[in-house]
Amino acid sequence: MATEGGGKEMNEIKTQFTTREGLYKLLPNSEYSRPNRVPFNSQGSNPVRVSFVNLNDQSGNGDRLCFNVGRELYFYIYKGVRKAADLSKPIDKRIYKGTQPTCHDFNHLTATAESVSLLVGFSAGQVQLIDPIKKETSKLFNEERLIDKSRVTCVKWVPGSESLFLVAHSSGNMYLYNVEHSCGTTAPHYQLLKQGESFAVHTCKSKSTRNPLLKWTVGEGALNEFAFSPDGKFLACVSQDGFLRVFNFDSVELHGTMKSYFGGLLCVCWSPDGKYIVTGGEDDLVTVWSFIDGRVIARGHGHKSWVSVVAFDPYTTSVEESDPMEFSGSDEDFQDLLHFGRDRANSTQSRLSKRNSTESRPVSVTYRFGSVGQDTQLCLWDLTEDILFPHQPLSRARTHTNVMNATSPPAGSTGNSVSTPGSSAPPPLPRSNSLPHSTVSNAGSKSNVADGAIASGVSKFATLSLHDRKDRHHEKDHKRNHSMGHISSKSSDKLNLVTKTKTDPAKTLGTPLCPRMEDVPLLEPLICKKIAHERLTVLIFLEDCVVTACQEGFVCTWGRPGKVVSLNP
Repeated sequence: MATEGGGKEMNEIKTQFTTREGLYKLLPNSEYSRPNRVPFNSQGSNPVRVSFVNLNDQSGNGDRLCFNVGRELYFYIYKGVRKAADLSKPIDKRIYKGTQPTCHDFNHLTATAESVSLLVGFSAGQVQLIDPIKKETSKLFNEERLIDKSRVTCVKWVPGSESLFLVAHSSGNMYLYNVEHSCGTTAPHYQLLKQGESFAVHTCKSKSTRNPLLKWTVGEGALNEFAFSPDGKFLACVSQDGFLRVFNFDSVELHGTMKSYFGGLLCVCWSPDGKYIVTGGEDDLVTVWSFIDGRVIARGHGHKSWVSVVAFDPYTTSVEESDPMEFSGSDEDFQDLLHFGRDRANSTQSRLSKRNSTESRPVSVTYRFGSVGQDTQLCLWDLTEDILFPHQPLSRARTHTNVMNATSPPAGSTGNSVSTPGSSAPPPLPRSNSLPHSTVSNAGSKSNVADGAIASGVSKFATLSLHDRKDRHHEKDHKRNHSMGHISSKSSDKLNLVTKTKTDPAKTLGTPLCPRMEDVPLLEPLICKKIAHERLTVLIFLEDCVVTACQEGFVCTWGRPGKVVSLNP
């Protein structure tokens, strides 16, 4: 075994790593792959993706796993840390001709031991609805490719719905479907429903209801991934043009935007309480964006190549009380939050927002998230107090939020969270392009995500000021050449008719849309380990393990500290 961070052994693949919680261990017998276990020759094929569903059956072994490798799709019982994987008995296996599966998603709402609804997107643009338990193929959407001919990049069921699903394509378009409706025999005709900066939403014009119900055109180039907020009300999209765009899903309004440091954004995820969004992309960075403040609050640098997946770990994210007298609510509230419970999570959310405004600061919060990349490395990151709340309580005359000299990390967190820990009362930067901190406290309100967004009003101010600033930039030439270069050529996609002006990356740099590197705290990873031979494409945090997968088609299970059963043969 290579020593931790060893010199010439750096290329050796790690099979375990340690964090403050303890030892995470790779379980070789819990590896899932094609039955022959032969590494897949991944040149030119679509990324391996993994989807999970729990069937809530009585046996206590209700987890099911689906993954795609090349032209093949597999569906297995997932035994996790409990028992070895039996690859000789996939519940279902499909091999496709002429097209490859690119992504998939289970409907958790309708899943039972007898039946499960799995959506599969394909490289030629179709979407298939299958039931791997009944071994049925019930429907094929966009069969004639009349709706969109480009590759499906992301497919997800709309949260809380048994029949609605959303599909993103490399054309930069997204479509809302209903499984009950047909796609028609002719190309759809559209009518404009709403238009805004770099996006437009159309409804389908037809006498009888047909798919798609809505067509979204977002940004320039491919729409690489989208993610629904935990309460299902907001939709975060990342595109090849380097923009994160966050929409209110029902009202189809743009809530906020953020620009990558350079290159396309490839992946996106929400914190369990819906307060923060993390993105990763071609700038090799992870970027943390505050949903309520509508601004970048930190960047993380640890990867040596493109970041392909980001994900929060809801089981390690923690809220701790430091003064029992100030603390309201029970531990159960936070457990509900972790399991994305929508009803009682509000009390934890209000505690977290009260944390933003109370002088005594009774609640201490740490968010854990992870990322994997084309550099075959897994990075884990902690988002701690000093990044989330970088200021001592002070009069809010002219407070700037982005401060490089963040306060020193709180006890219990690792000291390498911030690259430049400074004094406990940091001086504001001489030139900060960030927005003033929101002075609104949500403590007394019912602070669900939407209320918080409306209450703070920062994001409205942010988008207004950004658009004005962008227009002013177009009038006068930029004096300096930045080394950003152009966004990758993939983004010169002619399918998009919405965007009127192309955003020059050099003109967004230094604005709140894309702060300079020195204007926001730079996180360092807790751990950064090479764990595969090929680029990593999957990172999923489960209760007793972490699941990763690489382009060779191996799905790996890492037992969490104290969760590994010694019986694992």
